Amino acid sequence: MAGMRGTKTIRDMVLSLAVIGAVVAFIYIFIPHDESQSPVQTVSYDVELATAKRAAAYPVLAPEGLDKDWRATSVRFKADERDHWHLGFHSDNGGYFAVEQSTERAPVFVDQVTRGAEQTGRTERIDGSAWTRYEGETYDALVRTEKGATTVVTGSASFETLARVAGSLK
Repeated sequence: MAGMRGTKTIRDMVLSLAVIGAVVAFIYIFIPHDESQSPVQTVSYDVELATAKRAAAYPVLAPEGLDKDWRATSVRFKADERDHWHLGFHSDNGGYFAVEQSTERAPVFVDQVTRGAEQTGRTERIDGSAWTRYEGETYDALVRTEKGATTVVTGSASFETLARVAGSLK
């Protein structure tokens, strides 16, 4: 009698696993899912931009006239963190850049938002302003400080793209 009880338990466990497997297979086959869609969600940033422009102690900037493949994916304004403005974009080819602004001390802020990028000592003139180049393992950046705030255009995008973005800031 005891030997049969062990066999019955294993058989019940195998049957239960088969039923669960059939339910999972049914869900996978018959529930629509589109794996071609990008998992990155696009966000609108108009309201946050207007709020930041009213609240910040500096002129808040956002890019204008970007290529259609760049999509805004993150936005936030934190007045309690030294008026930190963040606006992040992804492209369909996997590139990323962000516009970061704050009244935080420049060395601290730049290190934080570029994930440790180092100043190269090179500057670029973009629309009449001098931007300092930073290079890092994770992100590169273009940085300028004026009117009491530091503006950083940072990301995995090329320096050419970062320069175009810096030139489009309004």
